[in-house]
Amino acid sequence: MERLTGLSAAAIALCFLLLVPRPLAAHDDGRYANSPLKPWFDHLASAKGLCCSFADGVSVENVDWDTQNGRYRVRIQGQWFVVPDQAVVTEPNKFGPAVVWPYQDSDGVTQIRCFMPGAGA
Repeated sequence: MERLTGLSAAAIALCFLLLVPRPLAAHDDGRYANSPLKPWFDHLASAKGLCCSFADGVSVENVDWDTQNGRYRVRIQGQWFVVPDQAVVTEPNKFGPAVVWPYQDSDGVTQIRCFMPGAGA
């Protein structure tokens, strides 16, 4: 078996770093900087912490969330997820539609940082 040269070992290490899934990092691209709801969204939190601190929120259509056995469920990319109780935002929804803040953990598994039911729920 051949020994790896310093250059080929570095190339393998670089490929490993680029191809290994990592948690998605949220960022504020400034799109909603002038929205009157921006300060409210920036302070929304669940028992897991600030919603926007770790994941980007996504508006959810009414057909893509419901309750089952007393727990919220949300459909993300065609798959249903039970919302952990500690991820539910209990503050009244000023936005209107339901919003979910999903992210992928270090194993690439979708997790829910926060979920805010639609107004009137």
